[in-house]
Amino acid sequence: MSLLRDDTLSAAFDLAARHYDRLTAANPGYRAHLRRSARRLGLPDGGAGLRLLDLGCGTGASTSALLRAAPRAEIVAVDASRGMLDQARSKPWPSNVRFVHAPAEGLAEAGVHGPFDAVLAAYLLRNVRDPDAVLAALRAILAPGGRLAVHEYTLSGRLLDRAVWSAVCHGIVLPAGRATGDGDLYRHLLRSVVEFDTADQCAQRVRRAGFSHVRVLPMPGWQAGIVHTVLAAAPRATAHTAPNAAPADAEAAR
Repeated sequence: MSLLRDDTLSAAFDLAARHYDRLTAANPGYRAHLRRSARRLGLPDGGAGLRLLDLGCGTGASTSALLRAAPRAEIVAVDASRGMLDQARSKPWPSNVRFVHAPAEGLAEAGVHGPFDAVLAAYLLRNVRDPDAVLAALRAILAPGGRLAVHEYTLSGRLLDRAVWSAVCHGIVLPAGRATGDGDLYRHLLRSVVEFDTADQCAQRVRRAGFSHVRVLPMPGWQAGIVHTVLAAAPRATAHTAPNAAPADAEAAR
């Protein structure tokens, strides 16, 4: 099976949307890890006066994580799957959160314009056809000094972590996906992670896109070599138009 892309991938997510929250709830740490990546953005004052972009919001787990980290910010949550967005919109949200149906490559066409003070891109880059183009677009819509958190399945490069990922997928994820009729999507998940960047390669990709202050932070527990946050900042063109680009290490590591 080849990797799913574009409309085919969106259709697979549409099909899986009604089971998605139940399956991810069975993944230890899934929501806690998203909250950790959102906190690592280090947004001040509960996000007061800030605009945040949640790109690849899915059913809203990453949106909830951003809202918890920055309850006073304006949050624009975007996803290419209408089915996933329908699930997200069915949940209660405050007025400072809005959802937009658009692919990562079509933000402007959907009326999503910067500047944003921070972007959370969760489980997104390995699913787009051209990750470099998406990163360039994000740099363009971030305010100078604005922050980026790429939350992704990026293996460490150690054989042990690759073996753990394969074992979990074959032993748990793929059987669960087949049981709900969503096998294609979860076979894509297995392959897309194995074929995508390692954590260090992802950081290098972010640097090549023109971001600064690039750091890789692992998640705790058994996913320490499997899920990472790549933190970065857009270049500063002026003295101050966004929150400080590099959160303190102690804060970012939480």
